[in-house]
Amino acid sequence: MAVAKETQELWFEYRRSKDRLLRDRLILTYAPLVKFVAGRVGASLPSHVDEQDLVSYGLLGLIGAIERFDPDREIKFETYAMARIRGAIIDELRSLDWVPRSVRTRARQIERAIAALEKELMRAPTDEEIAKKLGVTSEELEESLHEISRSTVAALDELWSPSGGGDQIALIDTIEDESGPDPEFSLEQTEVKEALAEAIAGLPEREKLVVTLYYYEELTLREIGEVLGVTESRVSQLHTKAILRLKAHLAGVPREAAET
Repeated sequence: MAVAKETQELWFEYRRSKDRLLRDRLILTYAPLVKFVAGRVGASLPSHVDEQDLVSYGLLGLIGAIERFDPDREIKFETYAMARIRGAIIDELRSLDWVPRSVRTRARQIERAIAALEKELMRAPTDEEIAKKLGVTSEELEESLHEISRSTVAALDELWSPSGGGDQIALIDTIEDESGPDPEFSLEQTEVKEALAEAIAGLPEREKLVVTLYYYEELTLREIGEVLGVTESRVSQLHTKAILRLKAHLAGVPREAAET
């Protein structure tokens, strides 16, 4: 394909010279990736978060990816760049710390409740069991899930470490790269990928379907709602419950941090 060959030659020249103008041409070539990732991240954020801001944050990730990428590595640039674009966006959102502390605290409480119940029941707990464990009504649990669903607390874009310490990676990176592991993260990705596959297999059927359609098939929450015959808001809640279950399963009972 002519475009692919032209891009390949551009990479060769940039790698040889590190010329800024060539870098800028690569940025323009891959700019659609930034818009795509920003749109995916923004889909689960409150409406007041400007997608153009997300694009600006992601552009920094793209620039960093171009400057660091080695074409000889056995990984597609698109895969490498999307992870770094997403990471740059999430890092900036974290630094702004716009998610209310109360929402983060409630998410941690639900994660701990799910983890404890899984250990006790040896299966995924029901909503009623989770609510009872938390000492709240089912309606109050639903309201909490609604609030959590409007933040990056509930997304596979969240960073995670399988051992509870050390370098962190994004959970979503472990299910997106089909071209071979990035050497930087291969060991931890293997660990997380295995644990994540096990955790997804144990999800209730509708939550498993939401995760599959959203992260593997790349449907929007609205499109998933059409498939399931429910509202986008309901899909958002199912997505939130699924992610909290996955994080609880991967972590066990999280450490009692200052958020308790």
